[in-house]
Amino acid sequence: MTAPVFLVDRDRLRLGNGARAITLDGPEGRHAVSVRRLRIGEEIVLTDGAGSGAYGTVAAVEGKDRLEVAVCELRTEAEPRPRITVVQALPKGDRGELAVETMTETGADAIVPWAAARCVTQWKGERGLKSLGKWRATAREAGKQSRRLRFPEVTEPMTTRQVAGMLAGAAFAAVLHEEGSEPLASAELPAEGDIVLVVGPEGGVSSEELAAFGEAGAKPYRLGPSVLRTSTAGTAATALLLGRTGRWS
Repeated sequence: MTAPVFLVDRDRLRLGNGARAITLDGPEGRHAVSVRRLRIGEEIVLTDGAGSGAYGTVAAVEGKDRLEVAVCELRTEAEPRPRITVVQALPKGDRGELAVETMTETGADAIVPWAAARCVTQWKGERGLKSLGKWRATAREAGKQSRRLRFPEVTEPMTTRQVAGMLAGAAFAAVLHEEGSEPLASAELPAEGDIVLVVGPEGGVSSEELAAFGEAGAKPYRLGPSVLRTSTAGTAATALLLGRTGRWS
């Protein structure tokens, strides 16, 4: 079984003066000691979620929420190339967290909540802040579960105009749409820069939104002969692109 991953502040991963140990405490330490019940000698990975990680073993356990990690190796992952961002229209219920969870586990690099015109769910006021917090917490936990050192960024919610601006600056921009004339599987992809995918709501992307995204350089592409739900389309497209760009090789 692969070693469990826990999140720590970046400063803790900067070992100096010959130090080879890191303390894990607080909520993460409590989870390691009281929930996972890690014991001396077991392997463990600490990460800042931004590409740096410390690999080691548990050297000591103190109380219910603190342990010492003897570090064997420090690693730093380079920024992914090309970078894959998924613009996710807000689904109903808890399907948003499902989408974030599976896209994180698959390997998406950034997730953008998008209030599309046909979204039933709307993030406003305290509800919006709470929903965004849930998406970010889901990405963090899924990043640990999938043993990632670099967790995806979940941005602030964007409007259609803001999304169009992002698409205009991408190396490759696509809107997943069942009426797309070209399959995403055959699109010409860049080796560098940003790939940005737009996943519409259950009601579909409106004609006005398609026009705005088209003006920004984003063409409609189809995934396959079947129509996926908004909570699964981004995951399927991310997996396809990770394979095609060589990031899964």
